[in-house]
Amino acid sequence: MQPELVLASGSPRRRELLALFGVDFRVQTSHVDETVDHRLPPGTIVEELALRKARAVATECDDALVIGGDTIVVHNGEILGKPCDEDEAKKMLSRLQGTDHQVYSGIALVRVRAGAQVEEKTAHRMTRVWMRPLSPEKIAWYVGTKEPLDKAGAYGIQGRGARLVDKIEGCYFNVVGLSIPLLDQMLEEMGFHSV
Repeated sequence: MQPELVLASGSPRRRELLALFGVDFRVQTSHVDETVDHRLPPGTIVEELALRKARAVATECDDALVIGGDTIVVHNGEILGKPCDEDEAKKMLSRLQGTDHQVYSGIALVRVRAGAQVEEKTAHRMTRVWMRPLSPEKIAWYVGTKEPLDKAGAYGIQGRGARLVDKIEGCYFNVVGLSIPLLDQMLEEMGFHSV
C-alpha cells in the first residue's frame, strides 16, 4: 500500500501541476521561516526552502510522502522574490524586460512512517527565460491585472504573463513552480509509482 501523498504548499499552481499525476493527494500549507542566506547558490536555496516546508508538514503526518516546493527568479545574480506591491512589480518587470533570467525550482520529498521521518530527497531544476521588450504601458497593464503580485519575479508564465515571455530553455513546468519530470523521477526513486 502506497503512503498518503501530501503537498506542503498553498500554491494553486503547484496543486494544479500535481493533479496532472492523476493520483489522490491532500494539501497542507506549511508556515515556515523563509529567510535564507542569499550568498548561497540559487539551487541550494530552493532545495533548502522546499525541504523546510516538507519537514514542517511531515511532523504532522503518520504514513505519508510529503512534497515541498520553492521557486525563485534570478536576474544578473540577484534573487527576485514576490513583489511586495504594484510599484515593486513594475520595477521588477522593467528590469526583466528585454533580457534573460533564470528560474530555479526546488523539490523536496520527505517519507514518514509511523510518525517518523525516515527518508529525504531534494533536487532542483533551472530554466532560462527570455522576456520580450515591454513598454511602460504594457507593464502597467499587466501589473493592473494583479497577476504578478503573488509570483516570484512578478510574472506568471501560465497566465496573462505568457504574453511577456519570448522563449524559454528548459522545463516549462519548472517556471510555473514544479518540474513535473523531475518530481516523477524523484517519486519513483522513493518507491512511489503513479502508474
